[in-house]
Order: sequence, then C-alpha cells, then structure tokens
Amino acid sequence: MIVKRVIATEAAQDLVKILRARYGPLMFHQSGGCCDGSSPMCFEKDEFITGSSDICIGEVFGCPFYISIDQFEYWKHTQIILDVSKGRGSSFSNSDRFTK
Repeated sequence: MIVKRVIATEAAQDLVKILRARYGPLMFHQSGGCCDGSSPMCFEKDEFITGSSDICIGEVFGCPFYISIDQFEYWKHTQIILDVSKGRGSSFSNSDRFTK
C-alpha cells in the first residue's frame, strides 16, 4: 500500500476550497527553520517561488505541497496531516488575512 506523504483533514480541505475560490490557484510550502518557518504556509500559486532546495511531495486538494530538502530528510518517514485551527495557529500562514 502506498501512503501519501501529505494529506489534509476535512476542515483543511474546506478552507482550501474557500481560499481557492477567493484567490485562485494556491500552493503550500514548509521551509524548515524555527518557529513559523517550520509550519506549512499557504500562498497564492505565483506568490512564492520555489528553488532548487524545494521538492513537491504531493497535493492538498489540488494544490502542490513543497518542502525544503532539509525538512524532507527529517520528515521523510512520516505522513504530514494538514489541519486548521481558529486564530493564529500553526496550520496556515496569515490566517487573519483570510478571515477579514
């Protein structure tokens, strides 16, 4: 059985659907680093440019999910489950931007 590297909860998929309707194509990126840098961040597709140190590990409701190679080495034996939380959580970037 092949296990997907990244999946999303129903709540996360619902929010992605809303954001896609409002902003168009989206993408996710998890860079590494400390604090918010290690949390998956949601961007409009052309708002973030990936580089040679990023790889796509799957899709979340039709949106590509990239991770830095360094982070991938650390997480390669796990499945990332994307979820949402109310307020300023660690599930999406700029969550206040999307609720106003």
